[in-house]
Formats: sequence, C-alpha cells, structure tokens
Amino acid sequence: MARSLGQMFKGFLRLGSGLTTRTPCPPGPGSTHRASLLCTTAALQSFLFPKPRDLSLPNSSWGPDMMRLYEHYNSLCEVETEGEKQPGPWRRLPSYNRILKYATGGVYLSKIIQSKARLFTRNIKQQGAAFEYVVFVNKEEQKCVCVFQAGHLLEGPPGHVHGGAIATMIDSVAGTHATYLSGLVLTANLNINYRSPISLGSTVVLESFLDKKEDRKTFISCKVTSADGSKLHTEATALFLSITVSNIIGM
Repeated sequence: MARSLGQMFKGFLRLGSGLTTRTPCPPGPGSTHRASLLCTTAALQSFLFPKPRDLSLPNSSWGPDMMRLYEHYNSLCEVETEGEKQPGPWRRLPSYNRILKYATGGVYLSKIIQSKARLFTRNIKQQGAAFEYVVFVNKEEQKCVCVFQAGHLLEGPPGHVHGGAIATMIDSVAGTHATYLSGLVLTANLNINYRSPISLGSTVVLESFLDKKEDRKTFISCKVTSADGSKLHTEATALFLSITVSNIIGM
C-alpha cells in the first residue's frame, strides 16, 4: 500500500510538472489546432491542480502590530536597484492548511489522501480565532522570522496563551526553517524555557537561527519576543532529522 501511494504521488508530481510548463493559449478567433490543444491543457491544469489559498496573507483580524511587522519584512523581500525591483534578502513563505498542498497537484492529492486531514495551526476557519502568522526566511543569514498573533481559542492561564500553543508555534517555525535548510525533516528533540506569559490577542515575533548541521541532524535555536523586542517570552532549542518521502509514506 505504501509503495502504491508513493508511486501515485510521484506520478502526480510528474504530471503536474508537465502541465505547468505548457504555454498559455493565445486569444483571438484565429487560433490553430495546436492553440486549441493548449487551451484544453490549460483548462485541465486548472481543474486538476487548482491554486491553494495562501493563509499567510493579511486579513481583517490582523492587529496594528501584526500589520506593521508584516509590512516591514515584506518590504525587505524586494529592493529597488537602478529603478528596477529585484529580489531582496528576505522571502515570504506561503502557508496552506496542509503541507501536501506545497506539492504540484497537492490540492487534488489532498482530496484523495486523508482528505479530512489539516495542518494543526491552520485547522480553524474563523479568522483571528487561533493561529495567525506569517513566516519570512533569510537564506544569507540562515535566519527565519515569524510574526504571530494569538487568538482567543489559544487560552491557557486566564487571558494568556497556552504553553502548548507556544510550543506548537516554536516547533512549526523551527521546523519550517530546518526544512528550508535541509529538506524534509522531523522533530527529534525540542527543549523550551518559558520566561514570561503572552497575552491573548497580542503579537509576538519568533526568531529561528541555525546553530549547526551534522549529517542528517539540523540544530536550531529559537526565541519569542514582544512585538517591539523589549520582552523575552520564550527560548528554545531543537534538533531535526532529515528524512525522505518514502519515510513519510511508510509511517
């Protein structure tokens, strides 16, 4: 069963890659048979491989601090050189309700493989109720930054964020960073020190740093601070192990 799922997954990836390289169909009544074929291919592509919704973009629930920090880091994703915009040192990472949707054709695959599964941090539809966040990565500095706004459904101590929700975000951000650096990984160890509570509805910043890499091991450190950087809320270290797609399918 694991082998057949793996073969099907790879097949969809190849199919998706082939379709996405097609040239879009030209407009106008004088279309040739080839153009008609390309139109059909484009339509098939949009049907089989629809674009997933990026949940890391601003919505009406984002507060002033969340928007300010988003705009700050987003502005660093592009720089203007001699009147032309070029990629900057930072990159915003898209976020979907399933990791599977990152793959070509992932939206379609997610409908047939555990279709009800959802990423824990993206499984609540109500905007602002739980995890609102956006992640940026800097390849040169080997650093990752997440702007996180905690919703009312994440309560632990009255009026404050549950420690498990904080741990979830640290694991998610550090894991995303490790994946960006080393490919597919799984968390092997996570150590957390809670310094001060986080108020519900507030915005905090999670910063992830690469400590070192050894063979399959990627060591990451992370800290959580207030939006202005004046207060340290949490510190953590994590170890991630590199894996392959076959490791995931065979679990």
